[in-house]
Amino acid sequence: MNNIVRTTLSLILIFGCWGNTVEAKDSFNESTKQKILSLQQKKWAHGSPDCKLNTDPSIEIFQYDKSSYVLRQNKCTNYEAPFIYVLFGSDKILILDTGATESAVDFPLYDTVQNLILDQSIEGEIDERELLVIHSHSHGDHYAGDLQFKDKPNVVVIEPNSAGIEAFFSFSNQEQVEIDLGGRKITAIYSPGHQEEAISIYDSQTQWLLTGDTFYPGYVYVKDWDNYKKSIKRLASFIEENGVSAILGAHIEMTSKAGEYYPIGSTYQPDEASLVLMPKDLSELNLQLQKQNESEIINLNGLIVEEMGLLSRTISHIARWILQ
Repeated sequence: MNNIVRTTLSLILIFGCWGNTVEAKDSFNESTKQKILSLQQKKWAHGSPDCKLNTDPSIEIFQYDKSSYVLRQNKCTNYEAPFIYVLFGSDKILILDTGATESAVDFPLYDTVQNLILDQSIEGEIDERELLVIHSHSHGDHYAGDLQFKDKPNVVVIEPNSAGIEAFFSFSNQEQVEIDLGGRKITAIYSPGHQEEAISIYDSQTQWLLTGDTFYPGYVYVKDWDNYKKSIKRLASFIEENGVSAILGAHIEMTSKAGEYYPIGSTYQPDEASLVLMPKDLSELNLQLQKQNESEIINLNGLIVEEMGLLSRTISHIARWILQ
């Protein structure tokens, strides 16, 4: 989430309830259900009361299956603690977002990915798969690590601005684009609202829907309410037509207790809600949004949606103008 937005709106947060035990749809096999359950129940490293004493790695790695990883940045390197997704295909490796810290010393994301590649590679063979770096949207806590990847061999970094997004995805002509990683199909879905360049990613292998800051267990600030309504409706329609095992966003801000949340800037969150949201949660949000004629705060279980105020939108416009 944009740090400026969170700071300017911090005094008007209203939080709802959250239950972090949900089941995958009956249509999924037992193996998938068990993997989703393990991800739901995952207790992430959650920072420290005194970050000077924190000994957790700067990047926590969760291996979901043989070729799918969820990474989380340590809250003591940046309180946003964004999640990063690494998906391996036979030809390409997709990296969704690069975190909130530029420094490869403090936050060695590129080296971490290289170690994952080494673990995946056949001994004695050189792995020549292309690294494809894309972003859920263009807020700084999701692209700060890009510099670690730029100018590296066999790496393509899609710039997190309107020109870069349009050149690669051509969303002006279509609302979703398929990317072949080699035996693994990825669908990029245009989903602006929280921010103009926001996209969501559907992975055919895990059946995850990765929604960045558009939909996650926390407080969603919406820059363009009408576009956000359209995007959530688009994602809800996609879910109806495709099997989605879990919806995974870019942050955790709620506690596991109904209605409780961690203050903005927290570097210690010992009782977090689950990262996992489910299709029924997004469908409920879509239902609430479509009922409204004007923007109103929406309280759901573990998800709060509110339109940005004028000041926050202005600041966001300026920040985006600089990035473009």
